[in-house]
Amino acid sequence: MNVETIREYCIAKPGVTESFPFGGDALVFKVGGKMFALLSTESQPTTINLKCDPELAVQLREEHSAVTPGYHMNKTHWNTVTVDGRVRTSELQEWIDHSFELVRKSLPKAVQAQLG
Repeated sequence: MNVETIREYCIAKPGVTESFPFGGDALVFKVGGKMFALLSTESQPTTINLKCDPELAVQLREEHSAVTPGYHMNKTHWNTVTVDGRVRTSELQEWIDHSFELVRKSLPKAVQAQLG
């Protein structure tokens, strides 16, 4: 995956918005006003920060050299994934889905209902 395919995958989820609140090279994806992914648009190779269940975050770091504690994030709840071919597209999509669902489930019930 590259920056554009990751962006397309994230923005296709229900209720997702995108913005550059931290400058032009950090594309942030939010659901219900809460961030679930931060995509570095300028880094080579591409990196993406994803929210993650703390136990799963540790497991993924142990199993995948491309997964490290979240850069500039709470390292308990965020991982940084380097998108350089070491991680299969299906795995990255699964981790994006996991991040999205973690954040969506934390939203108030009324907001969740609006998202479907």
